[in-house]
Amino acid sequence: MRVLLAEDEQPLAGYMVTGLRRNGFAVDHAPDGGAALEKAELNAYDVVVLDRGLPVVHGDTVCRRLAARGTARILMLTAYDTVEDRVEGLLLGADDYLGKPFAFSELVARVHALARRVTPARPPVLSVADVVLDPARGTAERGGLPLALTPKEFGVLTQLLSADGAVVSAETLLEKVWDEHADPFTNAVRITVGTLRRKLGDPPLVDTVTGLGYRLGA
Repeated sequence: MRVLLAEDEQPLAGYMVTGLRRNGFAVDHAPDGGAALEKAELNAYDVVVLDRGLPVVHGDTVCRRLAARGTARILMLTAYDTVEDRVEGLLLGADDYLGKPFAFSELVARVHALARRVTPARPPVLSVADVVLDPARGTAERGGLPLALTPKEFGVLTQLLSADGAVVSAETLLEKVWDEHADPFTNAVRITVGTLRRKLGDPPLVDTVTGLGYRLGA
């Protein structure tokens, strides 16, 4: 899942980027409103976590512009958390509103909830055959046994399960699971799929469709 974090407080931004990546998200960071709009023009994001008090271009303006495009869900962050502030943020086009300070587990849960509202919607728990994955809890298992997956392996499995048997291209996996710094010519996707296959065990579930990508068989 691809997330844009627009936050100008560098220590907080670093903490959030690290934490979100550990929870399996592909995260890009924008330190101001202008950079956020530029990144949103170049990349397709599922969720934008948007600080309201951004410099260069105010978060309210960024929210209105992103909401007008309608391509990503917006979670607005702010130190102002009165009822009037929340109402104003939602009227600007935000899909959800979270006051600072916040519990990181709540942030992760809200990002997952917003991602499920992206069309087409996906269920909170994903499964195929005897594989079950819970994105919100960061857990995956096969045959009732837990799978020890890296964040990238977890992200790839999430995308394959969400595709419901359809083929997912390596380019899509690179876009959704990695971030803007990923080399488009890297073999990281192939290597990650290979390690995921080994961890899933037998019978094999991940099929390679030559020239197209990967899919999960039943």
